[in-house]
Amino acid sequence: MTATGGIRARPVTPERLVAELADRIAACHPERRLRVAIDGADAADPVALAEQLVDPVRVRGRPAQVIRTSDFLRPASLRLELGRTNPDSYYERWWDDRALRREVLDRLAPGGDARILPTLWDAATDRATRADYRTVPPGGVVLVAGPLLLGTGLPFDLTVHLALTPAALARRTPSEQHWTLPAFARYEVEVSPADVADLVVRVDDPRRPAVVEP
Repeated sequence: MTATGGIRARPVTPERLVAELADRIAACHPERRLRVAIDGADAADPVALAEQLVDPVRVRGRPAQVIRTSDFLRPASLRLELGRTNPDSYYERWWDDRALRREVLDRLAPGGDARILPTLWDAATDRATRADYRTVPPGGVVLVAGPLLLGTGLPFDLTVHLALTPAALARRTPSEQHWTLPAFARYEVEVSPADVADLVVRVDDPRRPAVVEP
């Protein structure tokens, strides 16, 4: 166990991390469909972790699938209105949270029709994907993975935050994406995701993650 500034972090292997998260997810509200946020900057690779969880969660008796927030972008005319490298635009305008809520999260709430849209927008073509709706079975799990998910009012049942120090975030973010770093600094100040997430995992070194203990 390591401790920094009063925070205790328990090192685990990447394989053990997946197993522990799968256990936690499978045990959470087994009587209904589950909405899980895997929140983290692209440098923390939340999508990869979400995809690694699909089969272990299924083995534990709950069908699972991944929704990528990169498939729920707003049109370029809105995202890029302030320029292609504006961090405030990235923070405030990039993601279509309303669509994610309407087409995925609200539909999985008790009383929802459980028919979700797996993708909404293709950033490469800047057009709707025209994806077909999918029905999530009872007890199913949807893992929503991407950055800046917390503090938006999106209705999740379980939230996991992949935390990076500013130095690690800068080191692991490609240079052409460094313009997004002020957006994550703002996220830390305005949302403090490590304080609001149900579970925090430090991933400064992806080979040696550490679960932050309460």
